Amino acid sequence: MARISKSELIRLQKKFKTDARIGEEFGITRQAVHQLRKKYGIESRTAGNPERNKEMVVLRESGHSVEAIAKKFKLSIPQTYRILKETASTMKPAKKRATKKR
Repeated sequence: MARISKSELIRLQKKFKTDARIGEEFGITRQAVHQLRKKYGIESRTAGNPERNKEMVVLRESGHSVEAIAKKFKLSIPQTYRILKETASTMKPAKKRATKKR
């Protein structure tokens, strides 16, 4: 695995935005960059972008395709699906359980 310090990884994350792009610069995989982030306790950029994620859910609910949303936010389609699923589940209020009458 590439020797990247915590401070350098934070700087690279601000510059290149994605794990995949950082990996390209160092000749390592996106997964290797992800493992480094986990090792150093650095959050992903998507976790720190709730406004964008909520906007993505609103666009999807208004009928936009996942492909169009991915293109608009410069994300991969699988990543877009994941963000939509995770964000939508946190935005919806919890359903009340029906109580049985005896």
